[in-house]
Amino acid sequence: MNTIDYTTIDLSKEAPAREPERQYYFIAKAKEYLKKQSQEAGRPLTFCVTTFGCQMNARDSEKLSGILEQIGYVEEPDEEKADFVIYNTCTVRENANQRVYGRLGQLNRVKKKNPHMLIGLCGCMMQEPEVVEKLKKSYRFVDLIFGTHNIFKFAELIVTRMESKRMVIDIWKDTDKIVEDLPSERKYSFKSGVNIMFGCNNFCSYCIVPYVRGRERSRNPEDIIREIRRLVDDGVVEVMLLGQNVNSYGKTLEHPMSFAQLLMEIEKIEGLERIRFMTSHPKDLSDELIEVMRTSKKICRHLHLPVQSGSSRILEKMNRRYTKEHYLELVEKIRAAVPDISLTTDIIVGFPGETEEDFLETMDVVRKVRYDSAFTFIYSKRTGTPAAVMEDQVPADVVKDRFDRLLKEVQHISSEVCSIYTDTIQEVLVETVNDHDSSLMTGRMSNNLLVHFPGDESLVGRIVPVELKECKGFYYIGELVRES
Repeated sequence: MNTIDYTTIDLSKEAPAREPERQYYFIAKAKEYLKKQSQEAGRPLTFCVTTFGCQMNARDSEKLSGILEQIGYVEEPDEEKADFVIYNTCTVRENANQRVYGRLGQLNRVKKKNPHMLIGLCGCMMQEPEVVEKLKKSYRFVDLIFGTHNIFKFAELIVTRMESKRMVIDIWKDTDKIVEDLPSERKYSFKSGVNIMFGCNNFCSYCIVPYVRGRERSRNPEDIIREIRRLVDDGVVEVMLLGQNVNSYGKTLEHPMSFAQLLMEIEKIEGLERIRFMTSHPKDLSDELIEVMRTSKKICRHLHLPVQSGSSRILEKMNRRYTKEHYLELVEKIRAAVPDISLTTDIIVGFPGETEEDFLETMDVVRKVRYDSAFTFIYSKRTGTPAAVMEDQVPADVVKDRFDRLLKEVQHISSEVCSIYTDTIQEVLVETVNDHDSSLMTGRMSNNLLVHFPGDESLVGRIVPVELKECKGFYYIGELVRES
């Protein structure tokens, strides 16, 4: 959604110093260069953005796609056929880095046959100095390398590469800068992620995120509201508010505002039907937020509340800053206020020093909370984090045994919890034609459960009543309730 008409920009003048005007200048300049390249190739040039990792990365990729489309590239889903391939990388686990290196090797062969091809790398992995050194040394065919803090400079970096014909590296260690009003190309017309903050101040001992995403910084509420209003005007009915820890929103603002207060303002936006958010850190989840969730007509009945471990001793080693007792009390408060809430979580098995007794504490939490679903992870060492150098790393066979037991319990409980909606009518936001059966549509209930039901593509983007006929564990088979 442009607010600047870049087609009228005078490229004979110097680039403006102010943002976002500066980036629109470079979009216009890149467009001119691309026009010449397309004429030489005798066809439109294409792009493919591949996203690794979290929803924050997915939202960043929409911004990258928006800028590339403004420049004049046409989207091509097959990266081996595209002229501009960009990997938006994740570095939460070290094996993610190896996947990127492997795919880069394949792209190098493709690039040798395509004189117009550019390869870009951005995202969290690029914030690691040793990664950039390895790329400079062994992957000289990569054209563009930038990190998490300066994605807004994408058009400028493209122009720098087009003019210099050399590898361009632009990594910022940290930033307090937030640039508004740049183009974005949404994956869905009817729903959208909206960043409300960037970075993280929590420093959980197993997590690399604060080192690669930087310190917390919140967007101004006026900018968030303005973006959501524009999205709604453009057909969006559901937004997902994104932040590494949304519950600490507003602390860095000149005029501090709580996350609960922001939600109350967003609730007032006419035409917006559903509000989701993630991720919520238990240590910051306030009574004020619980009250807003209780009274809200638009906040979805789903809360992702990562517990990570049920052992207070392990939680302390993780630097999570809450105890098992505090977490369970919080769940009790939430359930009392919002009885039909769907709770999901993240759990790490095999953190350094975890004993069988610690693991059984985690199983106890799972049984007491009864999650709708849980993302379960085997602890993997992440170089650069305090946990990676802790003693008492748990043997792999012990971790595997615990992981299997946990997974079995989670699946058993979630199949019972999710089945309670059988034979009820629920509002479902229709998202897509079913991947496996084109006669079915796939949508999502307020509590985030998937529903598959017979229908046609005209329903996409609409919220419709569906009678839930059969629970299949993590999803339902249903039937559209027709108006009589």
